[in-house]
Amino acid sequence: MTTPLIEFRNVTKCFGGRNVLDGIDLKIYEGEVTTIIGLSGAGKSVLLKHIIGLFVPDSGTILFRGKPVTQMTKEEINQALSQMSYMFQGNALFDSLTVYENIALPLRETTNLKKEEIHRRVMARIEQTELTEAADKFPSELSGGMQKRAALARALVTDPKIVLFDEPTTGQDPVRKNAILSMIAQYQRKFDFTAILVSHEIPDVYFISNRVLALYQGKIVFQGTPEELEEFDHPFNDEVISSLEALQKELTGLYSRRQFKVLNSAQMQRKKTGEPFSVVVFNLVDVDHLMVNLGPDVVHEAIRRMCMYIDKHFGIIGGFSTRFNTSEIVTVLPHSNLEEALSVLDDFARDFRGQGIKDVWNWAGVRRLVAISGPITFTIVAGVAEGIPINKIETIINAARGDQREIWSATMNS
Repeated sequence: MTTPLIEFRNVTKCFGGRNVLDGIDLKIYEGEVTTIIGLSGAGKSVLLKHIIGLFVPDSGTILFRGKPVTQMTKEEINQALSQMSYMFQGNALFDSLTVYENIALPLRETTNLKKEEIHRRVMARIEQTELTEAADKFPSELSGGMQKRAALARALVTDPKIVLFDEPTTGQDPVRKNAILSMIAQYQRKFDFTAILVSHEIPDVYFISNRVLALYQGKIVFQGTPEELEEFDHPFNDEVISSLEALQKELTGLYSRRQFKVLNSAQMQRKKTGEPFSVVVFNLVDVDHLMVNLGPDVVHEAIRRMCMYIDKHFGIIGGFSTRFNTSEIVTVLPHSNLEEALSVLDDFARDFRGQGIKDVWNWAGVRRLVAISGPITFTIVAGVAEGIPINKIETIINAARGDQREIWSATMNS
């Protein structure tokens, strides 16, 4: 069995006579994105600060690569901490320093590297996070999204193996939250670090996390995959998951996957035996390439508009939809057979090529970025499959995925 990168065993921490962490047990594995979710004030940031050594537990054991921290030498502890970086809530950029100087600061303060090597590393991160034009600007001159990128570049400049994110989406609007999370996922894949996030308001937790930990009343009440979280039966659901679902609806106009499953189950129970239904699976092709060229903000705004257009078109005939990952939207048509669903999809494609494209792609900001990056091709594919109530919805979704065809493609030029 794989040894966890970080493990807590019965960790307790009290403040003012209150157990903020009450016998915490958790495991975090190397190379994954782990998200710790819970209500505001639940102790998520306290937990994070135990990982980086800012807090010491009152009782219990913290292990790093299988070895209790209390049994590690000072040199071993320093070596472990040197592998970690921390992206603070609110970015914590220094207003008196330029973007370049903010990013260079960890290297200047914690290493003996020569000036030339520091410059090389800083410029590499600036280019990789698309901040070249902002290098000499001050944080107050940047947009919120660029400030997040600057904070991330600073966190990555020391080549960490582990990056911790404390409430990275706090204070952002729904689209910005989604873009920030996608940016983190994109760079996690690019630089191959272990990501640990804490948040009380993640609408995209299903899309970017390998594992989710739920902190509730001082305890970790759930550890597992996003899919397993959907089936988790606990009071935690009522207080936290419901708020995530509300934010998900606000973000895309679509249902959460949990609400989607409930709706689908209810529809199947109402149906007469053998009466068919259909599933349509939409995908925006090569979304990672689009994000690299246009940035997460633009792509997620486009996806949000596409989701809302799908919901508007299919919702009026009784369909209901959800996002299964960043760029995949699944729609169930409870009262349509395959022939009817294909006809509805053709109508949607025609409508989308007309008015829909104006609503989804032609919005301020895209053409300016295309002028910089060069022509960009957007392609949407869709597949349709028919099922009956005795079929598992996952089986029909997979069948639709296996029969996708292009329903729209266009190259945007400046």
